[in-house]
Amino acid sequence: MKTEYNFENAKRGQVVPTKGKTRVTMYLDTDILDDFRARADKAGYGYQTMINEALREYLAKSGKPLDEAVIRQVIREELDRVAHH
Repeated sequence: MKTEYNFENAKRGQVVPTKGKTRVTMYLDTDILDDFRARADKAGYGYQTMINEALREYLAKSGKPLDEAVIRQVIREELDRVAHH
């Protein structure tokens, strides 16, 4: 191991590129996100995966364009569905 490293030309980025996934930044209602996180903890997998599955299921059922209002609706419907199962 070197005693000193030069990071002058270093670039920030993913350590391992993810195929088939795109990083996005979006704002979700805090209560919605908290609920997904709690449900994901119980289910034993990631909340982002759970949100992705909810959106995928919605797209499979609907021909509606996917915008912010639709995403919010889908998330609320999925939380309600999971809460009653």
